[in-house]
Amino acid sequence: MEGIKQFFDFTGFANLTTGHIIMIMVGILFIYLAIKKEYEPLLLIPIGFGILIGNIPFLEDAGLKLGIYEDGSVMNYLYYGVVKGIYPPLIFLGIGAMTDFSALLSNPKLMLLGAAAQVGIFITFAGALAIGFTQQQAASIGIIGGADGPTAIFLSSRLAPELIGPIAIAAYSYMALVPVIQPPIIKLLTSPSERKMRMKPPRSVSKIEKIIFPIVGLLLTTFISPGALPLLGMLFFGNLLKESGVTKRLADTARNALIDIVTILLGLTVGASTQATIFLTPQSLLIFVLGAISFAIATAGGVIFAKVMNKFLSDENKINPMVGAAGVSAVPDSARVVQSLGLKDDPSNHLLMHAMAPNVSGVIGSAVAAGILMAFLLNI
Repeated sequence: MEGIKQFFDFTGFANLTTGHIIMIMVGILFIYLAIKKEYEPLLLIPIGFGILIGNIPFLEDAGLKLGIYEDGSVMNYLYYGVVKGIYPPLIFLGIGAMTDFSALLSNPKLMLLGAAAQVGIFITFAGALAIGFTQQQAASIGIIGGADGPTAIFLSSRLAPELIGPIAIAAYSYMALVPVIQPPIIKLLTSPSERKMRMKPPRSVSKIEKIIFPIVGLLLTTFISPGALPLLGMLFFGNLLKESGVTKRLADTARNALIDIVTILLGLTVGASTQATIFLTPQSLLIFVLGAISFAIATAGGVIFAKVMNKFLSDENKINPMVGAAGVSAVPDSARVVQSLGLKDDPSNHLLMHAMAPNVSGVIGSAVAAGILMAFLLNI
C-alpha cells in the first residue's frame, strides 16, 4: 500500500490544481483556433501544445527535473534560447530572407505609417509606469503594441526576464488575433468612402535598389539605435541573402528550415513557460490587458496618421487610411486584413502591396523602438 501511495503522489492527478486545468483549457483553445479558424497556426499550435506540456502536474520537490524552470531539465535548456534572446534574431534572419521590400522602396513615404503605429508602444509604456510597473517592465509590456513577438521576447529578455512568459504569450496571441482585433478599429475610424479610396500603382523597383537597401537600411537604423543590432542585423542580412541572387541556398535555408526549427523551439518553450504555479498571477492578467490596449492604440495610430498625411498630399498621391493599420509589424496578417476590408467595399480595389510597405516598415520600427528603450533603461 505504501508503494501504491508513493506512485499516486508522483502522478499528475495528485498534483493537479485549478490553475493547471485553466491553463490546459487555454492550450486546447489555442490549438482549436489554429486548426479550426487558421489563426496563425504556425505559432498557435506550438504555443498551445507547449502550454499543455508546461501544465502537466508533477511533484516539484521530487528532483525529477521536468519543469521548464528547473535547472538541468531538458525544457530548461531549450528555454535558454528564449531567456537569453537567442531565438528572436534567428527568426529575424528568416523574416529578412522572406521579405520583399519593393513596396516600401516604391513609395517610401509609407514608411512613416510604420513609425506612427509605434505610438502604442510609448503610450502603453507610460500607462504601465502609472499603475506601478518598473521602467524596465513597462518598456517590455509596451513593445507588445508593435505586434512583434520576437522583438517583445528580445526586449523582455534584456529588461524584464521575469515577465518573458506572459509578455511572449500576449504578443503572440494578439498577432494571431489580428483578423479579429483590427477590423472593428479600422471601421470605427474610417468612412465607407475612405475605405474605397484607390491608390496610385507602385512603381517598379530595380534589382540594384533591392541590393542596396539592406546595406543602407542596416547602417541608418543601427547607427540610430545600436541596441537593435542583433535583430536588424539579422533582418537585413537575411534580405541581402535573398536579393543578392548569388546565395540562393543560404536564403532558402534561412526562410525555410532554419526559421521553421526556431519557430518550433520558441513556440513550444514559450508555451511551456506558462506553468500555472508561476504564470497565473494578477500581474500576468494585467499584462494581457495592457497588451490589448497597446495593440489597439498602435492600429488606431497608423490609421489616424494616414488621414493626417492625406491633408498634405495631392489627390493622386493620397493614401487609403486603412493602409495605416498595417503599420504594426504582424507580417503579413495586418496587410491581409487591409486587403480583405478593401475588397469588401470595392471588389476591384487591391491594397495588399500598398499595405505591405508600412507592414515591413513596422518590423523595422518596432525593433528600433526596442533598441532605443534598451539604451535608456538597460542600466537603470
